[in-house]
Amino acid sequence: MAPSAMDYLRDLAAAVIEASSVHPGQSVAGAPPNTTGATLIRPGGRNDYPACWVRDFAMSLDCGLIPAGQIRHHLRLFARTQNGPQERRLNSGAVIPPFAIADHVNFDGAPVFYPGTYSAGEDQGAEPWGVLPPADDHYYFVHAAHSLYKAAKDPAFLAERIEGLPMLDRLIKAFDAPASDETTGAVTTDPLRRAVGFGFFDSVFMTGAMLFPTLLRYQAALELAALCQAAGQANLTPGFKRIAARILAHLPAVFAPADPSVGWLNAATGVSGQPDVWGTLMALDLKVLPHDYARRARTSVARAVADGTIEYSGAVRHVPVNRDAGPDTAWQRSLAPYNTYQNGAYWHTPTGWLVAALRDHHPSLAQAVLHRYLDHLRTGDFRQGGNFGAPWECLGRDAAARQNPVYMTSVTLPLAVLSRR
Repeated sequence: MAPSAMDYLRDLAAAVIEASSVHPGQSVAGAPPNTTGATLIRPGGRNDYPACWVRDFAMSLDCGLIPAGQIRHHLRLFARTQNGPQERRLNSGAVIPPFAIADHVNFDGAPVFYPGTYSAGEDQGAEPWGVLPPADDHYYFVHAAHSLYKAAKDPAFLAERIEGLPMLDRLIKAFDAPASDETTGAVTTDPLRRAVGFGFFDSVFMTGAMLFPTLLRYQAALELAALCQAAGQANLTPGFKRIAARILAHLPAVFAPADPSVGWLNAATGVSGQPDVWGTLMALDLKVLPHDYARRARTSVARAVADGTIEYSGAVRHVPVNRDAGPDTAWQRSLAPYNTYQNGAYWHTPTGWLVAALRDHHPSLAQAVLHRYLDHLRTGDFRQGGNFGAPWECLGRDAAARQNPVYMTSVTLPLAVLSRR
């Protein structure tokens, strides 16, 4: 990417992070003021999402624009709000497992373990948001810790006791909290004790093994192996490396579609098992696919971009248009109306993965996607005034599906991926 384009993305990301920052004592959108003692970063820079989300914060860290001190404060907050050693059964019917990680934390420090609410009380959770908390936040908690280790270059924080328990122990217990298959290492869920796998799919009903959180579990296993080594507990490192190797060995067998010529990976093995564009792109980015499968995946991605079935204005759909579950829904089961939000709208959060997947083997397509992304950002750049909102959370081919302006991961995650070279 040309330096001017990288400079633009970096400047925009820095502006979005600053707009998304809620300083001590500050209140936004009528929410309680930030009483956590330091700045919190929410998912967006206008009055949407008045809380701090674990996944959005962690997904933004690789862009390199959030300093170690802020990572440390957020990590301690996520650790302090982690569930204790006892399972909690709520009046709503939701079940919070031991050592579960919150989905988001309100500015007063109260943890909310489920999507769809800002209530930290007994009424949070249960269907349609899942009986169990989302799986991905547990792995993003690990990623935040690994990011702090890389930024600070000092593992001392891993020995810090939070509510009597060392940080490293909390990370390990969080990693172990979501259900997984002993043989394949995949993250699993079932209709009776369902958990959302990944928060950017939280309005989608999935069952069975789930691709995206499995990829996050793989990444977190390697990160925990490195953290254990750094903390002087090298005896624990081989166990996490074995988990990563188990996932690696079984990934295509679990998630590949029946047609061997198709390069997509499926989102799940049960309900809503459609081809998962985001998950396939992340798998390519993590380099976890065998050579032949990776080649087929890149071919499927390139064909879909050329056909206009996964990308619009540089943004990426969850499911290819020609693989929708039906004429009025992308997924088999979703809370969102068709072609809105997570059920067919387009998102810039995975744009960096898309460009990276195309860059080496289909450079002209990669450049075209990148050009459309940058053009969209520059045309709608929120810094031009209140009538502008880019980067948006998601958008459709008509303005009706556009929502949540000044959205952080729509620029921080692409910047992180595209900065690698």
